[in-house]
Amino acid sequence: MEPIRVLQVFASLDRGGAETMIMNIYRNINRNRVQFDFVANEKECEYSYEKEIRELGGRIFYVPEFNIVNYMIYKRTWKNLLSEHPEWKIVHGHHTSPAFVYLKEAKAQNRITIAHSHIAGGESSFKSYMKVILRYPIRYIADYLFACSKSAAKWMFGKYYTSAYIINNAIDAQKFSFRENIREVKRKELGIENKFVIGHIGRFQTQKNHKFLIDVFKIIHSRNNNAVLLLVGDGELRQTIIEKVENLGLSDNVIFTGVRSDIPELLQAMDVFVFPSLYEGLGIAVIEAQAAGLHCIVADTIPKEAYITDLIESIPLTEKEDIWAERILKYNNGYNRQNTYEEVKSKGYDIYETTRWLEEFYLKNWRE
Repeated sequence: MEPIRVLQVFASLDRGGAETMIMNIYRNINRNRVQFDFVANEKECEYSYEKEIRELGGRIFYVPEFNIVNYMIYKRTWKNLLSEHPEWKIVHGHHTSPAFVYLKEAKAQNRITIAHSHIAGGESSFKSYMKVILRYPIRYIADYLFACSKSAAKWMFGKYYTSAYIINNAIDAQKFSFRENIREVKRKELGIENKFVIGHIGRFQTQKNHKFLIDVFKIIHSRNNNAVLLLVGDGELRQTIIEKVENLGLSDNVIFTGVRSDIPELLQAMDVFVFPSLYEGLGIAVIEAQAAGLHCIVADTIPKEAYITDLIESIPLTEKEDIWAERILKYNNGYNRQNTYEEVKSKGYDIYETTRWLEEFYLKNWRE
């Protein structure tokens, strides 16, 4: 018997939180029962996860980036795509701004539809306000509402948040468990032996608040010139942050790794994880950092669902940079790294439990 095919819809297939969460599930799901295909925006170069998706048996399809002006073209593209692929019985939408278009078209063609919220806020800009308006109808269109936290459900679905399934952004927790030998190898590879390593993982976009993080690090480095900042990720603001680092004379102390596939190993190499996001749906990087036994200093915007160990502590974003620096410098002299696997698992963030639940959900709701 052929597996059912579920269509996962994203804007991108790069290493963001939502994409990583679905890839964690995809690696562990029984692909003899459930197989994934993916839709993403057209792009000139290959997405980070494309090669692995194809190796796992998935297919990738591309649509124009939705910009409101191309509404009719976008709608027609989706109508044709769904008509050509009746095997997609379930359409799982993670790209929510244009979801009112493609989920509505999917329902018209008798497919099961899921709208999945991975975010709980936005910038104060015209573009962000437009996205809020565009997302509003999906609470009435989708058959099922998913969210990574209660905050993300409330922000996306309003009063309908109570009907949303909270799907933990689970990880393969054992891969992140702290191992001293891996830490030593990775620190040597990066040239950061005997350094105080402050780490951050996230796309270079306004949400992640890199400018603030650099200002905090400037203070830290003035008090401990052995400190380095490890920034993992890529994005439209990367060059802006590089220039800020250069202007502050910190180029020798800030490492830009770009997009990496060795996140568990990079977390082993860090001493403190810092996450000053302006808003988050959950913050899967914080879950990963705790799984690696790292002390995490995070903004008070991070949903409480991310507080799965006693390693996480928050600071209001209204506090000045030197308060953040002082808190981070508490760990200047090191500490014993914990194995937090059992805690991560007990809080429902180990990938195997989440994968089994979603697999059964798909199979239960599949329409012949």
